Amino acid sequence: MKQINESNVSRLKPAWTYQTGELKTYAGTRITEKAAFEATPIMIGGILYFSTPTCRVIAVDAANGREIWVFDPHVDLRRDYSEVSSRGVAAWPSGASPEKIFVATIDGRLIALHAATGKPVAFFGNEGVVDLKEGLGKDIAETSPPAIIGDLVIVGSSLGDNQRMDYPPGVVRAYDVQSGNLRWSWDPIAIHDPGDTAGKTWTGPNAARTGGANAWSVLSTDAERGLVFVPTTCPSPDYYGGERKGRNLYANSIVALHAATGKMAWYFQVVHHDIWDYDIAAQPMLITVTKGGRKIPAVAVGTKMGHIFILNRETGKSLFPVEERPVPASTVDGEEAWPTQPFPVLPAPLGLQGFSIADAWGPTPAEKEKAVQRVGKLLNKGPFTPPSYEGSIMAPGNVGGIHWGGMCYDPVQELLITNINRVPAVIRMLPRGEVGQKERESEEILRAETGRQAGTPYIMKRNYLFKTGPEKGFVMQSRPPWGTLLAIDLHTGLKKWEVPLGYMMDLQQYPEAKSWGSINFGGAIVTGGNLVFVAATMDSHLRAFDKRTGALLWEYELPAGGQATPMTYSIGGKQYIVIAAGGHAKLHTPMGDYLVAFSL
Repeated sequence: MKQINESNVSRLKPAWTYQTGELKTYAGTRITEKAAFEATPIMIGGILYFSTPTCRVIAVDAANGREIWVFDPHVDLRRDYSEVSSRGVAAWPSGASPEKIFVATIDGRLIALHAATGKPVAFFGNEGVVDLKEGLGKDIAETSPPAIIGDLVIVGSSLGDNQRMDYPPGVVRAYDVQSGNLRWSWDPIAIHDPGDTAGKTWTGPNAARTGGANAWSVLSTDAERGLVFVPTTCPSPDYYGGERKGRNLYANSIVALHAATGKMAWYFQVVHHDIWDYDIAAQPMLITVTKGGRKIPAVAVGTKMGHIFILNRETGKSLFPVEERPVPASTVDGEEAWPTQPFPVLPAPLGLQGFSIADAWGPTPAEKEKAVQRVGKLLNKGPFTPPSYEGSIMAPGNVGGIHWGGMCYDPVQELLITNINRVPAVIRMLPRGEVGQKERESEEILRAETGRQAGTPYIMKRNYLFKTGPEKGFVMQSRPPWGTLLAIDLHTGLKKWEVPLGYMMDLQQYPEAKSWGSINFGGAIVTGGNLVFVAATMDSHLRAFDKRTGALLWEYELPAGGQATPMTYSIGGKQYIVIAAGGHAKLHTPMGDYLVAFSL
């Protein structure tokens, strides 16, 4: 769609706003500490369908935002969920008149709704509901929309995988769209399948008890080839692998499954023996790449490490060179970091790729000196520095690199466009018996996020290279930019442009922060009008950039944080840009419950 383009985007204005009432839904509950409105609506037949953080499903008129129906699954708001977000819904069939809308909930249910009314489909599962916890336990949650291919609805799972070793395995399951009956399941932890030789990549007495390696991000489907692309994650727990030594196939992999059977077609592992929480957070992106004058169906895999792997969709072979390079060994007793990791030569790794005292930063000389002193006490040996007793700087950190917002692709110029974070994390392994003493000795350790990692000898402590206090917002301790938007030419694999994205420090106190970029969650989209639309930043603006140069052409301050990926459609001869603006409690952006549409 190109009605909105580089020549007229400056005239873009709000067309309508819809409020979900979500803030009232969870007011006074613990949900307020974690809620994030991260959904991207889908538009079918002039109707927008989307979900809220507590998994309420809403249908509104795409032309004017008028509410058509609301379904409330009545998620128990008294429970403590690892994540409180729902990134969207799925429709079946995929044509102009869907019969069913599917939502997967944070309390582990798959629900089928009549698209016309929002009422549960009585003959699907048990009165419209399939209990995804059945067979796997109460830890199973869902934060991403289901995937649809043929007559199957397919789900991964979300697990809070830092609290213990023996989480459930991240089984991927396919259900019949009509009956809700289970058609097949696939377990990413190879040692659980006695017939799979990849089971040998999991060693140690407790390897078979390991869980996780789940696909909490969005799955992709290729109906023509009958394939489902699954982005798997770190085995549990994220930062200690002494109970699960070896390469750990098929964790941290892009896995292609045959949709008809759930059998594996191929895999490509992006991290061996993950001890950094380097999940594949972004949805696999199905694209076509021109190589040697030939159009090749490909899948682009963006990772938290800032690595992008461009693979042949049918074989899993990389279309650009990839090298296995040596990485640092672990100094933690019981841990055996894998000696090498795969690095893409092209596209070259993005964002932070290591950290040193020279990278320590502060907005004033005094703040910089505090950063230098802090960094000087921490370990960093470049990419894939393992966790350590004294504290290791992970650069990039566990928020990316490329995060769950994913990437977008312009098929005309064959440009891959993505926003990234450039924020280091600090990870410590504390022997279980020493935690109390270490917390008494260090305010930083005391206030850090804690991963109990039950079943291992260590407690994990995680924080980041910034500090908070009476100042407004974060005071960063790594040099800017902290978030950027960039484009890669996939004819060559080379970066075409990169620009800072947003701002996050007080502009009255630090006017130059306008060019320092921001931590960002939520993806970008590219349109036929030569535009890239992205919000995601802590300053709550939706922005439009020129896809060819990265020049900022338009920005608008949303009524709440825009930690979501926008979408676009045309109806009645008019193009709209729509984004969820509801904020992100963990990121401390302004909270709200808005769906905002823009048009000329």
